[in-house]
Amino acid sequence: MAQRRLHMRKVKQILRLTFKEVLPQRAIARSLRVGRQTVADYLQRAKVAGLSTWDDIKDLSEEELQKRLFSSTNTRRAKDKRVPSWQYIHKQLKTHKGITLFLLWKEYYQEEPSTAYSYSQFCLLYRRWHNELPLELRKTYRGGEVMFVDYSGRKIPYIDKKTGEVLEAEVFVGVLGASDYIYAEAQESQKSICWIQGHINAFEHIGGVVETVVPDNLKAGVTKACYYEPEINPLYDDLSLHYDFVVMPTRVGRPRDKGKVENAVQQVQRWVIAPLRGRQFFSLQEINEAMRPLLEELNGRKMRHIGKSRKELFEEIERPALKVLPAYAFEISDRRTQKVGPNYHISYERHYYSVPYILIGQTVEIRATQRTVEVYHEGQRVASHLRDDTPGGYSTVDTHMPFCHQKVKKGVRPESLLRQAQRIGPSVAEMIEGILQRRRHPEQAYRSCIGILRLVRQHSEEEVEAACRIALDYELLSYTHVKNILQSKMFLIQDDNTEDKAVPEHENLRGSGYYN
Repeated sequence: MAQRRLHMRKVKQILRLTFKEVLPQRAIARSLRVGRQTVADYLQRAKVAGLSTWDDIKDLSEEELQKRLFSSTNTRRAKDKRVPSWQYIHKQLKTHKGITLFLLWKEYYQEEPSTAYSYSQFCLLYRRWHNELPLELRKTYRGGEVMFVDYSGRKIPYIDKKTGEVLEAEVFVGVLGASDYIYAEAQESQKSICWIQGHINAFEHIGGVVETVVPDNLKAGVTKACYYEPEINPLYDDLSLHYDFVVMPTRVGRPRDKGKVENAVQQVQRWVIAPLRGRQFFSLQEINEAMRPLLEELNGRKMRHIGKSRKELFEEIERPALKVLPAYAFEISDRRTQKVGPNYHISYERHYYSVPYILIGQTVEIRATQRTVEVYHEGQRVASHLRDDTPGGYSTVDTHMPFCHQKVKKGVRPESLLRQAQRIGPSVAEMIEGILQRRRHPEQAYRSCIGILRLVRQHSEEEVEAACRIALDYELLSYTHVKNILQSKMFLIQDDNTEDKAVPEHENLRGSGYYN
């Protein structure tokens, strides 16, 4: 009922349009520029006064009509009626799906029809009672339906034991829609990992999962804010899939969309954060231990209008309606995008992990947990590594490497070097074997041997074989000497130098007999 009565002329118009013209209440409200509920209130008064046709009303003066509608008789009649427990009605509507006001009125009416209100009067009185609730309770939520989450604007300072630096802890706040039950915890920051951990801890604390979570548009939860098609943070989306809840972000700049959590934040600031202002903390754990008893006291305090505490409402309304927690806890992961470098590795926390070399230059998504680092390309997992936080280290899978790199990584073996040398020629094989035997460790001779074998790329196998034969004759066992022989073409004059030629006679030559 409106706080101020309408003029009886306008009230008579309402009754005429209803009983004579038979117009719907909404049309009458638009025509006379009054609220639809106001129209319903005056029609209900007319019904109680026994005015059900236009013939009963048209000949009444305004003064007589007012007496009929607002007579003390009607008031006495209303006092004789049995008033339902509106808190019980309100609780039933919030707790059980499919419950309607008509069903609840029917149960109320069957208890004692003679003292029961009519259905229309029942609905009218319930709406009046409901409109007197605090602003944050006017929107009705079922048990287990929704949880609002946000960060408190006020932080709690603490001192780092290692550095002595004064840090500030963020306070994560969650509140259930039906019971106003509040959960809060101190966190290091508003990063995605802390945001996700706050949800996990909240679900474990209440012992179940709600149907819908309503966050603000912070980056940890919403990548792109849009009321119609918001872009949810991938990690947050994974959390919703694991726990089977729906993420419904609020509109930007509309605090009334999350009035529940705004009120909860205010309660936490007043009754949890403010009492701790004089204490000194040295860790997040100490802060959370100090917050727990204050939160229990806040949830256990009775709300004046409802007559029950948040804890009592939670046990009655929320807990039976919560969905069961998953069999295993959600594994928090960090997601990043990165372009694959020319060495077919991506970096995460200063450590390098390999991906297939064909993805060089492509953008991939990194999903890192406490145990593994996975790499995805176009939604498909292309690499998986055990996490290694060694700075500057490399975790490489052989199959991710090109074939030539795989050969290098497998290393050089003396047997393979000798087999390649034998295919070129016996002198080359003898040269390689001699170089390997001369070094204390065969690995020290690998490069020299590889260099000699690769000379066949610039010279023929016959020329390399001849050069190695000359180097062996002079015991020049090295890559440099063989290379110099090939460049100077010494192998071309080898035969001429080895032939025995007759020495010509000359008067200046003494001959061999001179020395006998």
